[in-house]
Amino acid sequence: MFELRSRWSRAGVQILATVIALPFLAALIAMVQGSFAGQGWGNYAKVFATGVVPTYFMNSAIVAGVTILIVYVVTMLGAFGFAKLRIRGKEIWFWLILAALAMPEAVLLTPLFVTASTFDIYNELIAVILPLAALQVPFTILLARGFFEGIPTELMDAGRVDGAGTFRVFWHIVLPLTRPIAGAIVVLTLLNAWNAYLLPMLMLNDPGKQVVTLLPSFFTSQYTNDQTGVLAAAVITAVPVIVAYLLLQRSFEKGLSAGALK
Repeated sequence: MFELRSRWSRAGVQILATVIALPFLAALIAMVQGSFAGQGWGNYAKVFATGVVPTYFMNSAIVAGVTILIVYVVTMLGAFGFAKLRIRGKEIWFWLILAALAMPEAVLLTPLFVTASTFDIYNELIAVILPLAALQVPFTILLARGFFEGIPTELMDAGRVDGAGTFRVFWHIVLPLTRPIAGAIVVLTLLNAWNAYLLPMLMLNDPGKQVVTLLPSFFTSQYTNDQTGVLAAAVITAVPVIVAYLLLQRSFEKGLSAGALK
């Protein structure tokens, strides 16, 4: 961390942050204002009157929760292995994993659809969960590896002297020290899983399996285009993840700064 001592430097950073935030804030304000156009709160009542909101929210919660669990487990084990274990060719494997960051999600939609159809998991939540977790893991491993490298190896050596194996060292010594970076990983994964749109739209055709990001499309079709309903649905979709981010903001920022500095 560094401190800006000059008043002008602090003002400059504040102005820059404001300029960067303004486009996003303007879009958010326009969305909320548009959601009240015409019938006002009646637009939100119209969204809940569809009867699908609880189902969509439940499906999104399942997708987000399971994705977070998979990403957390794989990231912690992978980052620990890449940072602390002697594995032949681990740098090659690490850079191969990072190469996945260059693959845009849209390019993978067709092979993912074929794979889901082949394994008969199309129209199941797992067909969305597994790709979401796989797309998130490369970045979270990159983020967590730097944190793991900052954990003193002497702590692990002390555990081995006391007779602990590799897994016990990881579970009882290393893992409790990773709470800051774990918070950042949970928030990042939650945002990506909750806001996923392309994969659920492709993989989930059954209305009983669809997620909350597909709620705005409930008001658009070939013959109708209810923009107030779309905007009200978008606001309802965004509220839970905004609240979650505000509650976890401190852990998220602490984890990112810890990962960067370690």
